Amino acid sequence: MDYIVGILPQLLQGASVTLKLFFITLALAVPLGLALALMRVSGVKALDWAVNAYIWLMRGTPLMLQMLFIYYALPFLPGLPIKLPDFPAAILAFTLNYAAYFAEIFRAGIQSVDRGQYEASKVLGMSYGQTMQRIVLPQMVRRVLPPLSNETITLVKDTSLIYVLALNDLLRAARGFVQRDFTITPFVVAAAFYLLMTLLLTWIFQRLEKRYAEQD
Repeated sequence: MDYIVGILPQLLQGASVTLKLFFITLALAVPLGLALALMRVSGVKALDWAVNAYIWLMRGTPLMLQMLFIYYALPFLPGLPIKLPDFPAAILAFTLNYAAYFAEIFRAGIQSVDRGQYEASKVLGMSYGQTMQRIVLPQMVRRVLPPLSNETITLVKDTSLIYVLALNDLLRAARGFVQRDFTITPFVVAAAFYLLMTLLLTWIFQRLEKRYAEQD
């Protein structure tokens, strides 16, 4: 127990990096994913093609590779070298990657709304934007909660990938203690943190699903 107390400050410091990455990614990727989904269902073929190509690229390549490309390859681009510090590079990679997944979740939710409701809104004199805001998106939210919950929990676990950029996140801090002290206890503590966070997220999404179910 004394050993855990001794390593806890460094693990908590690493956990703060993990949490910061998680919340910033979520705050950026969700609205970007929604914007991409709306572009896909807009009926403009050029937008649909461009977004579909973007989603194919982001979902078809590993997140770790995307991080390495942004951090190591962008500075060598001819004509427009871009050098990002490690944490902003991680934020950019995670945001672009998860926005693609969220976009497909939101697109499926939007397209699950019965087309008759679009026609009814036109009869009522609503514009396309008003239809989306007042009729389609509220229904989409309740339908995408389960897959959105799964993707958000996956995001928690994927934050451990930032060790490749030498960021001192929770997993990297735990691994440092394991290598130094030859004990797996730090890994157990790190696992407890991830489990606690996923448990909290599961509870939040279950409450949201229950709340929307009661409104039906």
